[in-house]
Amino acid sequence: MASPNGFTPEQVARYARHLILPEVGGKGQRKLMNTSVLLLGAGGLGSPAGLYLAAAGIGKIGIVDFDDVDASNLQRQILHGVEDLGRPKVDSASDRMKSMNPDVEVIGIREHLNSGNVLDVFKDYDVIVDGTDNFPTRYLANDAAFFLAKPLVHGAIYRFEGQMTLFDAAHGTACYRCLFSEPPPPGSVASCAEAGVFGVLPGIVGSMMAFETIKLILDIGETLKGRLLMFEGLDMRFREVKLRKNPKCVLCGENPTVTGLIDYETWCNMPSVEASEEPVQATV
Repeated sequence: MASPNGFTPEQVARYARHLILPEVGGKGQRKLMNTSVLLLGAGGLGSPAGLYLAAAGIGKIGIVDFDDVDASNLQRQILHGVEDLGRPKVDSASDRMKSMNPDVEVIGIREHLNSGNVLDVFKDYDVIVDGTDNFPTRYLANDAAFFLAKPLVHGAIYRFEGQMTLFDAAHGTACYRCLFSEPPPPGSVASCAEAGVFGVLPGIVGSMMAFETIKLILDIGETLKGRLLMFEGLDMRFREVKLRKNPKCVLCGENPTVTGLIDYETWCNMPSVEASEEPVQATV
């Protein structure tokens, strides 16, 4: 039975620490419960992001991942356990998030994202959270989010360092193409599988991605729109650079030449696989 404020006794107990925060309260918690978020990747970044979004009470969380759980994932991808080896990541991730908060609707999407299906996948979600591990999917997500006017929380990790920002180019901010107009040459940036990744690192960056997403939904504080936040774990330092909208950007600039989705795998000259976490493209 719901209480006068619209929450069940179980929800009042679960969200008690949110409800006493003036910046959240009952109104903010209901907003979280009425919001949908799409996670791209159920791996290193998607794991902490997904767990904290579920714990916060996001009403609907979609998870896109085409990969299966492998033993090498368990060093950092905390959505999955030994008992999940060989299972689709979307299944083990859904089970873990539902066990944390049965109020949350979790939808597993075991599809290979491409230009033919991405708009249909994105359209029913309010915020896109990108924790994938390859450049074709990164540019695909950026362009699709722009065409659908969806905010895109972006995160990336590599060895001991990470970065994150918030793109909302349809509403005047920079987009990923403003930052990196073209993908790197094939083989010039090693993947986490090739270069390694410190196991705690995606927990730090992925948790901040969840933090940024919840702030955006609640419209509190200062978001990372227009700022790229970078973290260097070995020195334990944060720094940031300003991201300015590029008037010559081929997507969101004054005279765009990219007016529809393209073949991103061909353009990047590399395959696209939605997996666990993505490499940092370059030092800014």
